[in-house]
Amino acid sequence: MSNLVLITGGARSGKSSFAELLAAHPRQPVIYVATAQVYDEEMALRVKKHQNQRPSHWALVEEPLALAEVLERYRQEKGVILVDCITLWLSNLLLSRYPEEKALQGREYSEALNELEQWILEQVRTVSGLAQQITPQVIMVTNEVGNGIVPDNPLSRVYRDLAGRANQILGRSASKVYSVVAGYPVEIKAAGQALLDSLQGDEK
Repeated sequence: MSNLVLITGGARSGKSSFAELLAAHPRQPVIYVATAQVYDEEMALRVKKHQNQRPSHWALVEEPLALAEVLERYRQEKGVILVDCITLWLSNLLLSRYPEEKALQGREYSEALNELEQWILEQVRTVSGLAQQITPQVIMVTNEVGNGIVPDNPLSRVYRDLAGRANQILGRSASKVYSVVAGYPVEIKAAGQALLDSLQGDEK
């Protein structure tokens, strides 16, 4: 049975607070995996708020890129691993290898973007598989970044699509998927899977 729980929602929806309540509920050791990189004062303040709201006795691992390595490292640990958040991790991976548009032209640029997206999605599949296999329960927080307007630049559009595809991969692997709206979580996978099963059954 999968040990992965995926929590999604919009900005300031309450998803991180819910994830922390869920992680603390079993009263077992918690390893908090922070994927954020602090580049400016605004991000520093966001990180500080997250630090202040979670229990000080939780173990902290700061890892912006090598999430699979973190899961492997704690494969045999008992307790909970809370990853916050997946979309920052995706952003870090994307920016780490993003091709300069000025250096590439037309088809070459598009092919480079496609190769980069496939590489990142393979990282997601690896992390998703590990989360199902290791001993601790894994809780991952992600964002719904595609609910707004279509971004006006290629990088943002690539990121939006990448986040949507990554969330689908993780959602399929998770035992439970929660959507948090206005501070209230709703478990959506069971009902969604039942609907999909009924529709696919009609096609047979």
